[in-house]
Amino acid sequence: MMTLRRFFVGGLMILIAATSTACSRSERRVQVPESPSAPESANGILPGNYVEEIVIDGQTRQYRLHVPSTYEAGKPAPLVINLHGLNSNAEQQEHVSQMSVKADEAGFIVVYPEGLGNPQIWHVGPRAEGAADLQFIRDLIRRLQQQLSIDPARIYATGISNGAQMTNRLGCEMSDVIAVIAPVSGGYPPTDDCHPMRPVPLVAFHGTDDQIPALRRSGTNPGPRSVIGRRHGQTATVATPRRQSRSRAARSPGKRGAIAGKGQP
Repeated sequence: MMTLRRFFVGGLMILIAATSTACSRSERRVQVPESPSAPESANGILPGNYVEEIVIDGQTRQYRLHVPSTYEAGKPAPLVINLHGLNSNAEQQEHVSQMSVKADEAGFIVVYPEGLGNPQIWHVGPRAEGAADLQFIRDLIRRLQQQLSIDPARIYATGISNGAQMTNRLGCEMSDVIAVIAPVSGGYPPTDDCHPMRPVPLVAFHGTDDQIPALRRSGTNPGPRSVIGRRHGQTATVATPRRQSRSRAARSPGKRGAIAGKGQP
């Protein structure tokens, strides 16, 4: 669990730092109990934790929002979209990744969208459900941009497992909005249906002991390492980290990287 938290926070912070250097429809808000005194001001939402709803094409979608204690209206801040896995939810994802804690330290906004269904899932295929999930994320970003001061050049996406699959799809379909992606322990079925408007920088984490799915080729599954870089216009090379551990890294300097530890719990 601690390894996963380091993967989520450490890898994404590397990319936030890098891009920071390079860059200078109806809704109802319900506050979560742990932050009952964080009201919305005339300048937008104040720092705090919220649970919100947004209606898109007649469908109510939910998400958790954390605005860091250092947030100042009028001062653009990075935004991180953090996606839960299959049969999980936004609250669990906030706990597993501990990204709200890091957001307070580093000064970025983080949102945890909720998937739909029982179990909850992100639809990453070409059907209507997949298109609806993409529209949810796009409209959610627009909504947050109306409510908060967000730097449009520093909007990032991460997620674990099925959330990593959705993160990958955001890199394919929303490279006009998403600056960087950081999927963790995801499965990436081989497909040619990925045409980002530009090469998308990424850091991808996958455990060498993870069998859901396995890191390397197995049967008809080519494995995440051989798929994800090719999708986003990158070429993967293999390197061994300097620190002695069981993990391995697949990286292309300045563009993409993948660090493998144990993987999903």
